[in-house]
Amino acid sequence: MAGGNAIRGSRVGAGPMGEAERGDSAPRHRVSYFCAGGHETRPAFALDAQIPESWDCPRCGLPSNTDSENPPPPPKIVPYKTHLAYVKERRSDAEAAAILDEAILALRARRAAGEIIY
Repeated sequence: MAGGNAIRGSRVGAGPMGEAERGDSAPRHRVSYFCAGGHETRPAFALDAQIPESWDCPRCGLPSNTDSENPPPPPKIVPYKTHLAYVKERRSDAEAAAILDEAILALRARRAAGEIIY
């Protein structure tokens, strides 16, 4: 249980932070960005700052630009490919059958020689 004379206060440096203590803020202007999802985002930039051509929409994550009539299209999502899909891109079915036959012959030769294969 806390004593009756405990000091209640705030941390060092706390207090009202007005313009007098912080200094004046830089003059700013807002720029509108439009995404393919129909959202408008208006971040504020300093007047002397370089304005980026594109901005990620905070609502849907799609890229946006300043042209409301022509927002950038959503990026194409490349599906995940398995190892087998990459192999099928490199080899035809005939090449795969030839490689499989070669591997089976090598395995049968090792078994015939008495080699223990797990």
